[in-house]
Amino acid sequence: MQIDALVKYLNDFLQVAAFKDYTPNGLQVSGKQDVHTIVTGVTACQALIDAAIEQDADAMIVHHGFFWKNEPLPIVGMKQKRIKSLLMNDINLLGYHLPLDAHPQVGNNAQLAKQWGLEDITPDSGLIRLGKLVEPVTIDRFIRRVEHTLQRPPLHLPGGPEKINTVAWCSGGAQGGIQTAIDWQADVYISGEVSEQTTHLATESGIHYLAAGHHATETFGVEALGQHLAQKFSLDVKFINIPNPV
Repeated sequence: MQIDALVKYLNDFLQVAAFKDYTPNGLQVSGKQDVHTIVTGVTACQALIDAAIEQDADAMIVHHGFFWKNEPLPIVGMKQKRIKSLLMNDINLLGYHLPLDAHPQVGNNAQLAKQWGLEDITPDSGLIRLGKLVEPVTIDRFIRRVEHTLQRPPLHLPGGPEKINTVAWCSGGAQGGIQTAIDWQADVYISGEVSEQTTHLATESGIHYLAAGHHATETFGVEALGQHLAQKFSLDVKFINIPNPV
């Protein structure tokens, strides 16, 4: 498959034009024209780039790519090493941030709903989602479900009821979305990260908060996107998870 055709397909499929993001979505570093082997992962760190080189990949697709808003512009140090590795090995780098969080099929939030058994009942089309469980469960049982699916225990800030039925969530660094969850009267809000004030918001507003890990909550989307490409275009796609405790 030609890289231009792959980029066009992904930009259309993920509706890139609909988002105002903090980073460019799409092709970030250009490599070879023919793409047969793709490595997917959460972040374009050096370890993932090295793994892609070992796999003889033609392209990488990540959630966290390069060139973030307000970051230093000079290509030096860590950034220079990463980009040099890609260029010397002729590997394309494609990054999809908010479009990959939001996609209704392969997006991070949609994939988390599938993992946790949530029916999406969100009243609007924003990134923060609201879901309903098939039947109410205790908060402890739901926490065990989250831990099992993400392979790590979430930080639990208690505040909500013992039995829960509605869960709001948003992958990554979306702890600020707890106010939306409170407005929706959700029993639980889940995101990747946590802030000092989140403890008081949860306690005083009657809602549980689970900080489940920025990296952990954003592994499913890029893996699902790779599986979609493998099935649609018969490409060799491998998801490589570089562990991150944050």
